[in-house]
Amino acid sequence: MIDQLEAAFNYHQQALGLRQQRHKVLASNIANADTPGYKARDMDFAAELKQAVAHGSGNGKGLALYRTSERHIDGQGLPRANGGLLYRVPDQPSLDGNTVDMDRERTAFADNSVRYQAALTILNSRIQGLKNAMQPE
Repeated sequence: MIDQLEAAFNYHQQALGLRQQRHKVLASNIANADTPGYKARDMDFAAELKQAVAHGSGNGKGLALYRTSERHIDGQGLPRANGGLLYRVPDQPSLDGNTVDMDRERTAFADNSVRYQAALTILNSRIQGLKNAMQPE
């Protein structure tokens, strides 16, 4: 039963985690808007979510490590070092080498915030529905 609940919420768990990571990346871009030579970063959210759900669904705790023997203890791998981050191509490069476009960053930040809040609302309604189904009349 617990495995079925874990599987049902795996997608939402992975999506919220990736939204949080993207939020940090976008905030870093905004914070470094005036830093000479700073290269704006972002992630392909759809591709990262697809990979996280496919590879992280084994036990809901992240990437599973490869075992060479059945006697080895199961372990969890750390996320990739760059986390799937890509450099953003600037529309109009600046003279100091900074590639942050504040309009694009603010738009992406607001969009990510709204989508994060929507995901939380959907997850909350699913949990509430399960709680109502489990309570006796």
